[in-house]
Amino acid sequence: MKVIICGAGQVGWQIARHLSGERNDVTVVDSNPDLVRRATDTLDVQGLAGFASYPDVLDRAGARDADMIIAATHSDEVNMVTCQVAHSVFAINRKIARLRSQSYLDAIYSDLYRRDHMPIDVVISPELEVAEAALQRLAAPAAFDTETFLGGAAKLMGIRLADDCPVLNTPLRQLSDLFSTLRVVVLAVRREGRLFAPEAGDQLFAGDECYIFSPDEDIPRTLEVFGKKSPKQERVVILGGGNVGLTVARKLEQSGRRIRAKVIERSRAHAEKAADALERTIVLNGDALDSALLAEAGIARADAVLAVTDDDKTNLLAAVRAKSEGCPFAIALINDPTLIPLLEPIGVDAYINPRATTVSSILRHIRHGRVRGVYSIGDAEAEVIEAQVMSTSSIAGSQIRDIDFPEGVLVGAVQKGKVIHKPTGSLRIEEGDVIVIFAMAADVAQVEQLLQVSIDFF
Repeated sequence: MKVIICGAGQVGWQIARHLSGERNDVTVVDSNPDLVRRATDTLDVQGLAGFASYPDVLDRAGARDADMIIAATHSDEVNMVTCQVAHSVFAINRKIARLRSQSYLDAIYSDLYRRDHMPIDVVISPELEVAEAALQRLAAPAAFDTETFLGGAAKLMGIRLADDCPVLNTPLRQLSDLFSTLRVVVLAVRREGRLFAPEAGDQLFAGDECYIFSPDEDIPRTLEVFGKKSPKQERVVILGGGNVGLTVARKLEQSGRRIRAKVIERSRAHAEKAADALERTIVLNGDALDSALLAEAGIARADAVLAVTDDDKTNLLAAVRAKSEGCPFAIALINDPTLIPLLEPIGVDAYINPRATTVSSILRHIRHGRVRGVYSIGDAEAEVIEAQVMSTSSIAGSQIRDIDFPEGVLVGAVQKGKVIHKPTGSLRIEEGDVIVIFAMAADVAQVEQLLQVSIDFF
């Protein structure tokens, strides 16, 4: 498939990395020649320096025979005009745009994106995606990473194993025997910085970061097995009242859950905007690193602190300061993936990576066919894919033990109707089943071939 990616920043580069790795014809366009050069030097892509919204630039990028355009520049207006030009001039079939401004995302203006108005097929909002990820982290305080699957009936959770974990040094095969009624699967383990799909004979050790997949009803017992508690989050302090912090606070108010939130925002204008938009949430204007202001916000009595300012280092320091003041659980927004290994040593419990969140959202729409969900793990090291099995798939009618999955691939669950089954060798995959698969990045293309839902199937 031929894809044009407009914007070679962090998100655009990662999408280009995914698609070029799956042997698609990818062209990257950016007004910054250095970013274009970085993409062409490190990836198997073509590059073009220029303004993505200019028709002549898109023409030189191959828009006349492109199948998809992804507009992910830093300007909402450039992304919108790019999609309009791609539709009106070049008749590109599928157009995805990243939009940040909340005004463009207001539901009352959703009619704007009809084909006869502003023809954008999929609108991705990084702020909304990050806010949703933050709410998921708050709902699962035992996990440093989490994502929902199977229509909200199951979760992928990243859990860091402590020294007192009851199942340390136990082979995974034995875990399945000991807890046979639990439908939990350990899909991946990160050990000493390396992510891998474990085998049945592998053991778990203190310090391992495990990605486990479990139906919602099995999660409380699963957390007990792995030595984790899941305390209620009733008092939350949000550091940063910009788009992300405001959205989280608003959604907490709308959730119906008895959660009392307070927001600390440094900018007076943003603080006033947040105060006007929120009904029950207290907004304080000041520096999130100020101990006196944290005390005024009741940080010592808070169940969790969520640091979502627009600066990574501020988020890290503020989270550490909040924990030192008595808050038991801290979540930080981290854009730079090289900072993530620092979180455990300094005591930050969980993180949100906007780039990974946005990339996952875009991949979900790129892998259209029968793929219903995609979540990118780490620095695009692996993916968890949820897909419906088609009648034409080579795995339909086969038992799991007979399917030739690549070595770095594990099945997390199979949903038949409304029932979620733990994968076993004898479980037969049928047409219409929904399957959740973990795959290392190098194996994603082969998994899509097995499912016959590759991005060629539009």
